[in-house]
Amino acid sequence: MTDKREITLTVGEKEFTFAVTPQDVTKYFNGMTANNKVAPTHNLLSNTVQADQRADLRTLMSNPVMTMQLAGALLEEYAPDVEIIVKKHSSTLSA
Repeated sequence: MTDKREITLTVGEKEFTFAVTPQDVTKYFNGMTANNKVAPTHNLLSNTVQADQRADLRTLMSNPVMTMQLAGALLEEYAPDVEIIVKKHSSTLSA
């Protein structure tokens, strides 16, 4: 897997291209707290979008729900396609 991935999101009639690295995502997750979710999300999007698209993106991000939706779409696309199965254990204890 390459360190940087380019991901393009289309919102309405505008396209936004993001260059996302593992370091960007790590910084995003590390910056989130119970009382601070929108600011790290705003920073992730602002810091990874192409410079010439930043002004248009910031207009969209004036709505915090839109900011979270954009980041959700970006991270969903960034995530690797891995099948994860959780094995359920019996709730009874063996003696």
